[in-house]
Amino acid sequence: MNIQQGLESIKKMIEDAITNNGEAGKKAVINSSQTINVLHEVVKSDLILKGVNSNLIKPAQGLSSPEIQLAGFLKFKTQDVCVFPNHLQPLPETINFNGLHTGKPDPYGELFSEHVLTINLRSQLSSLAKNKDTMFERTYAEPLNLHRRLPKMVLGEVYLLSARELDSNKVKLKNVSYKPVSQKIAKSLEEYIYGFSALNSRNTQGDDFFKYERVALLIVDFSQNPLKIYESVSDLKNDGLLPQSSNCSLSNLIYTGFIDDLLSMYDRRFGTGKLS
Repeated sequence: MNIQQGLESIKKMIEDAITNNGEAGKKAVINSSQTINVLHEVVKSDLILKGVNSNLIKPAQGLSSPEIQLAGFLKFKTQDVCVFPNHLQPLPETINFNGLHTGKPDPYGELFSEHVLTINLRSQLSSLAKNKDTMFERTYAEPLNLHRRLPKMVLGEVYLLSARELDSNKVKLKNVSYKPVSQKIAKSLEEYIYGFSALNSRNTQGDDFFKYERVALLIVDFSQNPLKIYESVSDLKNDGLLPQSSNCSLSNLIYTGFIDDLLSMYDRRFGTGKLS
């Protein structure tokens, strides 16, 4: 399953839920793990296509559990997709620093955990402005927590945004309908691009703990058939989804090249062949 196919599957899930059960159906499917699990499988498929050994991927392809919990500087955090190194074995230890889980056993240990390639996936499929501040605070904190303890760790983030909001009044009537583009939406989208740009492209292992090695911001117009994935600022401006005066950039933020960049960074830090 490639990214276009995966997103088309998500679109069908949401629109079928609306047709069958209106607003309640939409909320149920968006709040469930069904939609984001599709992206998990896309990422796993792309990792395997790029030469990653499927036996090293956790959870395994086609499964959503068990997800791996890794210990960071402050707390343990469940990761969405992990790739274990093929040359190391877990070395259990006890957390002995002043975090939330002091004294708790770490089944993997610091050395092994630092060699785990980790990709987390999130989505915002309702209002772009909803919980934006909280989302960015959490997005900022997660790599900081892990990199502070595991500075060489390679982290990726995929964030899915629906560029067009569903019309709740029509959805209540079980009709799939999207709102027109507005200046408010364009401004919110611009803020997302600036925000994720600030958290992207961590190239050195000694600082910028709050950054991901690579972020993929998936900006998608689900109202179109087939749906449209935006990979340039000019396309966003042409469709009214960014202010014409905006200076933001999608450079190194699109999904194309995302897996390649993470694997390349991993090879530079740990050597080749460790994930095959």
